[in-house]
Amino acid sequence: MYVADSRGGAGTEVRDATRPGPRATAVAPTVLVLGTVSLITDVSSEMVTAVLPLYLVAGLGLSPLGFGLLDGVYNGFSALVRLVGGHLADRGGGRYKAVAAVGYGLSAVCKPALLLVHSLPLIGAVLAVDRTGKGLRTAPRDALISLSSAPETRGRAFGVHRAMDTAGALLGPLVAFLILRQAAEGYDAVFTVSSCVAALGVLVLLLFVPGGRGGDPAPASADSPAPSLRASLALLRRRDVRRLTVCATLLGLSTVSDSFVYLLLQHRLGVPDRWFALLPLGTAAAFLLLALPLGRLADRMGRWRMFLAGHVALLAAYGLLLAHGPAYAVLLLHGAFYAATDGVLMAAASTAVPDELRGAGLALVQTGQATARFAASLAFGAAWTAWGDRTALTTAALALTVCAVCAVYLRPAQSK
Repeated sequence: MYVADSRGGAGTEVRDATRPGPRATAVAPTVLVLGTVSLITDVSSEMVTAVLPLYLVAGLGLSPLGFGLLDGVYNGFSALVRLVGGHLADRGGGRYKAVAAVGYGLSAVCKPALLLVHSLPLIGAVLAVDRTGKGLRTAPRDALISLSSAPETRGRAFGVHRAMDTAGALLGPLVAFLILRQAAEGYDAVFTVSSCVAALGVLVLLLFVPGGRGGDPAPASADSPAPSLRASLALLRRRDVRRLTVCATLLGLSTVSDSFVYLLLQHRLGVPDRWFALLPLGTAAAFLLLALPLGRLADRMGRWRMFLAGHVALLAAYGLLLAHGPAYAVLLLHGAFYAATDGVLMAAASTAVPDELRGAGLALVQTGQATARFAASLAFGAAWTAWGDRTALTTAALALTVCAVCAVYLRPAQSK
């Protein structure tokens, strides 16, 4: 935990005496190693994500509603297990590395499985297991980042991690594009290379992320609440945690998934199939360039304000899509949205939850957001099938406007 210093400053963290605390001006080594793991893993996952929409819609002939169902499963299963991952990681004084390793391992196993399945139910099952892995690892990883960083620099720490993560997201589609251009059996080659890269990410995690007392936070003190599931859920009684969760959920309900954004760009702007795998590069490049500066800016101006500003950027991206604006501008705004919200939300939530329940507390906020995006994906796919893409996107833009206004009034008392 953190206590105020004698001069009335922001305070320092009370940590295990065997481990030095983080310097206010430095990013902790744990953050850099976890960023490397995320970079490698994202190369693997984004290779698949870049080709999956086209593979399912053009290759297997799925309707937008069918793709919305699969995309919802892709995100929904992650939401269902985030609380489990956060709770398991908090047990025993912090098992963050162990739980994260299980999550990364599950996702790695799923990549070669995509070579063997070609029907909607089986693909859905593989994607569900893959997202289960993501759900297990996300909260423990973010807990390690927040617990290894001083409160006043958490926006920067998450910005550095998300920038490294996004570097992988930038490379993944490019690798997939090159493979599709060269390989006769393009999709199978993409899935094969992706599985090898994912295995490398797990290996780096196991070898270089410190475990035990060297990497996980110190055990909870005797007067701290036990990290039980009941104690984890009781965090919602805290006003700031509750409001953060409600606001993240509300805004998630009106967020069109990345895959649909790229399909809309192709459909409305006529992007050729051969260039489709490169569309995520625009989002990733903007995210990479903006994650660190916006994270640092959020530390100064307030993380909640930055979080809402990110959704304004997303609303502008929707407007450009409706107006047939240039694709590069849509992708720039889409990347700015993620840079201003992804790590910033976790930095804000880290301030609101205690150290000994950090994994579960972050998972609560993530679960609300991910569950909402699961519902949004299903709803958008159904709306596109029933009314067409323009009406579906207009409805999403109106919903985002209403939800953003509600979030302004529901903002946490600690908008830091």
